[in-house]
Amino acid sequence: MRLLAALVFFTRLPFWRIADIPKEYFKRLVEYWSLTGVLTGGIMALVLFLTSLIMPIEIAIIFAISSRLIITGALHEDGLADFCDGFGGGTDRERTLAIMKDSHIGTYGVIGLIIYFLLLFNLMYTLSVPLLCFVIISADVWSKACAANIINILPYARNEETAKAKVVYDRMTLKAFIISTVIGIIPPLFLLDKIYWFALLAPVFMLFALGHIMHKKIAGYTGDCCGATFLLCELSFYIVVVFLNYNLC
Repeated sequence: MRLLAALVFFTRLPFWRIADIPKEYFKRLVEYWSLTGVLTGGIMALVLFLTSLIMPIEIAIIFAISSRLIITGALHEDGLADFCDGFGGGTDRERTLAIMKDSHIGTYGVIGLIIYFLLLFNLMYTLSVPLLCFVIISADVWSKACAANIINILPYARNEETAKAKVVYDRMTLKAFIISTVIGIIPPLFLLDKIYWFALLAPVFMLFALGHIMHKKIAGYTGDCCGATFLLCELSFYIVVVFLNYNLC
């Protein structure tokens, strides 16, 4: 049931039609975030591969990126925009949290998304289609497994009543942490050559770097912070893969 809750929450696919999910299951869904990456990353890679057969790679990449935006409802990108607005324009904890909760996007959010998509597109463009398909799946799943740990290293910055989703995630148990991590690490270990395994370290460093910034700024995390953490962890994975591919392969 928690897996179904994760699929309902992290995608816009009609999994909600399968069953009514009690609210308490949504408090323990983050541990299955990495597993939803198999779906979103897999669809993204499939779209890239199929469109690259009949269209230029530039168009195929745009279709691939768009496919995940449609599947997730741009959930994580909305979080990144709010994160950039809040942490860029907030002068103190209360102001930062207030900006992040505002539904309007500001200058920092727009600039943040532009830079993010420019980097993502150009990083993807440098890789061959077969390698990129494997990297897409690996980066999606592993980065979600890493980003999920933000709830383990930081407290929630708001309370349940003021949370956007009206849910405060429970911290993972040791068993849940192990399961999430194993799910996250399997795709890169099986799909990528050993030289690219160094990229696994990048999202870990990004997680703790962002965690440090969040701790100093708002003494915790929010749902927007989770989305931003995932995308930036994923971006760091791509950066290291491209660096290794360009310099060593």
